[in-house]
Amino acid sequence: MPRLLVVHHSPSRSMQTLLERVVAGAQDDDLQASGGVEVVVRPALEANADDVLAADGYVLGTTANFGYMSGALKHFFDSTFLAVGGALDDSGAPADGAGAPGSSSAGRPYGLWLHGRYDLTGAERSVQSIVGALGWRQGYDVLGVLGPVDEVAEAAAYELGATIAALLLD
Repeated sequence: MPRLLVVHHSPSRSMQTLLERVVAGAQDDDLQASGGVEVVVRPALEANADDVLAADGYVLGTTANFGYMSGALKHFFDSTFLAVGGALDDSGAPADGAGAPGSSSAGRPYGLWLHGRYDLTGAERSVQSIVGALGWRQGYDVLGVLGPVDEVAEAAAYELGATIAALLLD
């Protein structure tokens, strides 16, 4: 059974709601009837390289803090990057071979959701640059939610989880 790893930093009700909807989407009854996906949920401060390497796809969730991803998600990337196949050259660009088919986690699909009050641009850019250096492939549009989480955002989070999980069944 394919495994989807959901790594998140959910310190607020808004982030917790989005997390719950992402997980519900990934566990959608239609997906389970098609063989199912094992959904593993890890807080960003607890997820490790073994979790990443054991997964077939990823959904990442972070708050947007002062123009950047949460410190917890940054810690996750800092503590797993090299062990899961990431590599940078001296300029900070992906090194030759980073993201190549032989890299540990390259080519696996991922999705991303962000929540903030003012601006998500820097947080999104910072996550995208790291997953790019890992060679992960974006499987769905980034879900960015500014302000309160409404029914539209909840539905989009469900769709995000369901889409990434469905990609693992192909």
